[in-house]
Amino acid sequence: MPAACESVLEDIEDIVSAEDLKPHDRQFVRRNVLPKVRKRNSQKNAQTDDEPPSDSIIPGVQKIWIRTWGCSHNNSDGEYMAGQLAAYGYKITDNSDEADLWLLNSCTVKNPAEDHFRNSIKKAQEGKKKVVLAGCVPQAQPRQEYLKGLSIIGVQQIDRVVEVVEETIKGHSVRLLGQKKDNGKRLGGARLDLPKIRKNPLIEIISINTGCLNACTYCKTKHARGDLASYPIEELVDRAKQSFQEGVCEIWLTSEDTGAYGRDIGTDLPTLLWKLVEVIPEGAMLRLGMTNPPYILEHLEEMAKILNHPRVYAFLHIPVQSASDSVLMDMKREYCVADFKQVVDFLKEKVPGITIATDIICGFPGETDEDFQETMKLVELYRFPSLFINQFYPRPGTPAAKMPQVPAAVKKQRTKDLSQLFHSYNPYDHKVGERQRVLVTEESFDSTYYVAHNPFYEQVLVPKDPLLMGKMVEVNIYEAGKHFMKGQPVSDARVHTASISRPLAKGEISGLTEEFRRSAQNGTKWKAQPNAEIPVQTRLSSWMALQLPWQQEGGGLKILSVSLALLAVFVMFYCGGMKTEL
Repeated sequence: MPAACESVLEDIEDIVSAEDLKPHDRQFVRRNVLPKVRKRNSQKNAQTDDEPPSDSIIPGVQKIWIRTWGCSHNNSDGEYMAGQLAAYGYKITDNSDEADLWLLNSCTVKNPAEDHFRNSIKKAQEGKKKVVLAGCVPQAQPRQEYLKGLSIIGVQQIDRVVEVVEETIKGHSVRLLGQKKDNGKRLGGARLDLPKIRKNPLIEIISINTGCLNACTYCKTKHARGDLASYPIEELVDRAKQSFQEGVCEIWLTSEDTGAYGRDIGTDLPTLLWKLVEVIPEGAMLRLGMTNPPYILEHLEEMAKILNHPRVYAFLHIPVQSASDSVLMDMKREYCVADFKQVVDFLKEKVPGITIATDIICGFPGETDEDFQETMKLVELYRFPSLFINQFYPRPGTPAAKMPQVPAAVKKQRTKDLSQLFHSYNPYDHKVGERQRVLVTEESFDSTYYVAHNPFYEQVLVPKDPLLMGKMVEVNIYEAGKHFMKGQPVSDARVHTASISRPLAKGEISGLTEEFRRSAQNGTKWKAQPNAEIPVQTRLSSWMALQLPWQQEGGGLKILSVSLALLAVFVMFYCGGMKTEL
């Protein structure tokens, strides 16, 4: 590979320098060039005139495999990147072997997730695949040795994924890691109305803000997502409306801390939620994401009212991490155990049956046996039906990584002890025989059942009847396990069709506006779909377009410089049937 292709470009415009010849200058260089008519080989006549040379690289026709690790926010980013690439003509494939490029969207929360990410990079390189990296790992530490020479798309730059993929396919290494700003103020991220491909056409994941207000000593995500930046309420409501118009029946609100929403823009989470419930159609549901205790305390009364709303799941994810105040202080969690208990006790009283999920870290630096026993007592007291148990991993660059560590064997044993306690009780046994209303949205991992959720976001497995998918039905609970119940639909019950429109097909692009179609077509008529075969002329027109519709605001897109575009046109039309000699 030429040395120029190995260098890292900080932005697309770096491909062409100020010293390079301009298209006008190239005309004068050709004064002494004598063109001759090229004798065509009859065997080559099979190739039609509108096809490019076999060795040319046409962006927008390759196959791309996307792998995402981590949270709902990361999954939403992955869906947006897939949608933009598919809208531009790339084929999104589930087969990594047939892909020309791997887009790896990473998670930096724990060491194992980053290990999987690193191993995937190595596997892609061994398979001679082009690679683009995304997510929190390269955003937080872009100069790590194993990322050297690879293209990176930052967490706030996902609206420019087409540019990065195109240049990577052509052999360049591009890194876009900047922040979205408006008049110097940091924004929540890329626009919410970008094209996307939902992993599940019935579920829309909406990121309401990015970053947080905390500085937890163990957290690496803060290095990637930064401080709190919230989306305006009207943009979030518009996104929800669009989702319902595309057949979505369940919305997940996500962020690094939903409870902190709006503090940077003069509003708050309850205000947003009341606006959202106004647009939720009958039979559809909203699920609220994770919130830390400090930012929900002052809104408890309003939050209880919202969580009692019939179209909002009575579910809240509130990480406690430890039941020891001294450990929480070392974590810089900005609350004490009493604050967490106050939130849980109040919501349990005001929202009967509410599901409280929580997280616990085992073996944080400085955690004593007494500290850990306090955590065990907390779990025994509340018997959380959903508990995420994490063995502590020191993340590079975090304050906790520099603290005296708990021995690995002790961390492992505490994780095992807490897991055994969690599995010692069955939270759903008392619900056998109940009649419940459930919303069916997914298929089980073993493809044996459909997965539904009752008003408390508890998992209910129902028969795999296609007529039930996307519907809200009543079921009789006849069996309960540790993480689920099984229900049989009631024959005489009313079935609610939640969506106000037919759901998109799996893999179909959401938010593909007529504006984009006109721009991408550039005078031709084709409908961009993930697997659509697009005429070569259309691909070339799209390739040379200087702006995509969702990037027209806030600065021009610089996929190709004007000089390169003009040169491409000149070569195709002037030299197409000619042979040039100097």
